[in-house]
Amino acid sequence: MKGFRFSNFDPRSSGKTTFEQLMDLFMQLLNYTSGDANEALNWLTQLDKKYQLTNEEYGMGDFIEDLKEKGYLDENKANGEFKITPKTEQGIRKRSLEEIFGKLKKTRSGDHHTFKPGLGDDINPETRPFQFGDMLEQIDFVNSITNAQVNHGIDSFMMNEDDLVIRETDFKTQTSTVLMIDISHSMILYGEDRITPAKKVAMALSELITTKYPKDTLDIVVFGNDAWTIEIKDIPYLQVGPYHTNTVAGLELAMDILRRRKNPNKQIFMITDGKPTCLKVGRKYYKNSFGLDRKITNRCLNLAAQCKKLKLPITTFMIAEDPYLQKFVTEFTETNQGKAFFATLDKLGAFIFRDFESGKNKRVY
Repeated sequence: MKGFRFSNFDPRSSGKTTFEQLMDLFMQLLNYTSGDANEALNWLTQLDKKYQLTNEEYGMGDFIEDLKEKGYLDENKANGEFKITPKTEQGIRKRSLEEIFGKLKKTRSGDHHTFKPGLGDDINPETRPFQFGDMLEQIDFVNSITNAQVNHGIDSFMMNEDDLVIRETDFKTQTSTVLMIDISHSMILYGEDRITPAKKVAMALSELITTKYPKDTLDIVVFGNDAWTIEIKDIPYLQVGPYHTNTVAGLELAMDILRRRKNPNKQIFMITDGKPTCLKVGRKYYKNSFGLDRKITNRCLNLAAQCKKLKLPITTFMIAEDPYLQKFVTEFTETNQGKAFFATLDKLGAFIFRDFESGKNKRVY
């Protein structure tokens, strides 16, 4: 009989190969370098020198060669510089999704369903008697035949309407979401990196929607002095610029996008430090970085009211703790009758995903 084999506990051992351990670090570093593979590899090399991540059998050169062979890196033969591939971009999104969902506690709520039965994709275990108007594809023939055998016997088999039972399916809501990300300079001010958690959330949310809810739509809007959309594949490369915060431009673009969407359920998620400081008037920019300018904030509040009329709820994820900024966000949220979360950076992903999932259950028009 084979018994148990014990060995000394090594807290650094995770059961992963050296490549897998380096890959985890490389993917994390790419978030901070905005997709710059050369800078990420340079940082990883410095970490290797300090913490001996590799050994004589497997070094950084082997890791780089494996990245190229496995399709994670492309090398420019002319200058020797590296660039990440679409496979790496998808890998970053998947890891962001796993990282954020791994922190969420399991609950029974929020699997993107409504509480109303109807035609849908998922079969409900509950059955009910057949009613006039039910479609043939809803009939549970196994249970219906069993009922006919019990009610009429096997020798004189027959099936009546009373024998038929219907298997319900749960209707999945379809939602169009616009995720607004503030890329103004304040997102990296005061030694606090706010843009990297925002990018991780955007990548995780995009991966969730494209894989689990393919009928939903997700548009990413970034806003600084102006607002524009980016593709999902561009999220890892997103950087903060020398911009003010034109929240009005971001909201106007989000509203325009959702106006063209056919889904009945629409929503806006906005990640910001909560301080609009810019407004475009004609061809010129009206800017004021000091305090809250009523000329700017009033335009924001007017758009919040318009979104309310259009049934576009806005959920604001506030990542700054200034009381006067939180007061503005509260006023903005009350005007829209939306929601606001004053989230810390480490809890940002959990807040957004819980709200996204729970909102799918409740918002049915």
